[in-house]
Amino acid sequence: MDWRKEAEEIARRRAEAAAQGGPEAVAAQHAKGRLTIRERIERLAEPGSFREFGRIAGAEEDADGVRRFTPANYVVGFARIGGRQVVVGGEDFTLKGGSPNAAGLRKSVFSEDIAHQARLPLVRFLEGGGGSVRGSSGKGPQGAPVNQPHRFLSIARLLGEVPVVSAAVGPVAGFPAARLVASHFALMTRTAQVMIAGPKVVERAVNRTLTKEELGGPDVHAKTGVVDAVADTEEEACAAIARFLSYLPDNVWAPLPVLPAEDPPDRQEEALLAAVPRDRRRAYDMRRILAHVLDRDSLFEMTRKFGPGQITALARLAGHPVGVLANDCRFYAGAMTAEGAQKVRRFVDLCNTFRLPIISFVDEPGFMIGPEAEKAGTIRHGAAAIAAVVQSRVPWATVLVRKSFGVAAMAHFGPDGYVLSWPSSEAGPLPLEGGVAVAFAREIAAAPDPEAKRAELEALFAERMSPFPAAEGFSVHDLIDPRETRPALAAWLETARARLALLTGPHLCAMRP
Repeated sequence: MDWRKEAEEIARRRAEAAAQGGPEAVAAQHAKGRLTIRERIERLAEPGSFREFGRIAGAEEDADGVRRFTPANYVVGFARIGGRQVVVGGEDFTLKGGSPNAAGLRKSVFSEDIAHQARLPLVRFLEGGGGSVRGSSGKGPQGAPVNQPHRFLSIARLLGEVPVVSAAVGPVAGFPAARLVASHFALMTRTAQVMIAGPKVVERAVNRTLTKEELGGPDVHAKTGVVDAVADTEEEACAAIARFLSYLPDNVWAPLPVLPAEDPPDRQEEALLAAVPRDRRRAYDMRRILAHVLDRDSLFEMTRKFGPGQITALARLAGHPVGVLANDCRFYAGAMTAEGAQKVRRFVDLCNTFRLPIISFVDEPGFMIGPEAEKAGTIRHGAAAIAAVVQSRVPWATVLVRKSFGVAAMAHFGPDGYVLSWPSSEAGPLPLEGGVAVAFAREIAAAPDPEAKRAELEALFAERMSPFPAAEGFSVHDLIDPRETRPALAAWLETARARLALLTGPHLCAMRP
């Protein structure tokens, strides 16, 4: 007597679980231009590396005298991405539209618990609407036990321990939407929508009829900061996930993934000499400067359309991962808006969590001003961003490219930071034009030709804002030829590595404004 019958039963249930919601449900998923959860994992992970947990988790039920097995509609397991092990999981939309059944809910919670226990990055594919009122009916005890741990505890805890990436790959509402934003890198595909509640709930609650796209399509959330990127396809989303993880350690106790320095650290680009126009009113492309200074093709920008005056990106310098903060003068001259301040704060927190040294390229005219900026609470968000910066534990290097004015400039200088200045830089409490208008308002108004007087004063103070006096007074570590920027930063980073080696464990900070 052996256990053949039971072995066959295990095989049957595994086969039924692998079939997900069945051929028709899978075909319907493909007709929407979306992959199934198992196909997504297969695209993301190295071939043959996925090791699933709970392959026959689900429920065996009798219906009309026929026994049917319904699998858990959440798939989770270990896999390898770029040679590194991660936890990967996601909802199965072919079963109940991704709304968790009992086994699916347990597995989704387990995905966060096992990432915590194993200290491995977590990747989530989200596609579902969270709970359903159908799940609240029935016999037996209702609700969760009073001693059950807080449902969001494991989610929040992970953010301080391991890299968390979430991709919205279909309609996402309710709790899955909260999971999406509780990530270090959140993205969505063109076939996804992210909502607190779907159209029917919105119509019933606020009497407005909107589509899922209008509520939370990719064009909406690329600008709200809810996601850091929008991928045209699921294949592109998988590539973005893998690339993001390549800059980060497995956890806050592990070393950063440093690669061999294939791009010469002493490379000097002639184009940097003319990158910033002499005409102070002319815009230029900051991303071209970043491309010339950082390792070739290493810049990975995030949240580009949210707070666009601030640039936040991961990159490599001499093979070492770094966080990059910069200004885009083509949006409000690079001024820090309320959105930009939120973006900076979150990015600095990411770098501090995973011990990424930060390089800041400054062209900051100050906080955005005007009635809309006041209504947005810009000063509070800006002060919170500055607080995040001054609470930094990682090394900072700052390159003064052009403007550095006002309180907002403080968000670009870390504690004990290394500061380099270009000959195009200018700094002060206020931008030149505004400062002259305020300080010399009476003289300008009383002059026979006010505009000529204003121009005369601006020219005078422009000379005084030259970076040479600051360099003479040792107010910066060095005034450099722009072509020397990459070698200078590479040398700084080599020294900063000793400090980075001493930083391990979670990053703690005080309350912020």
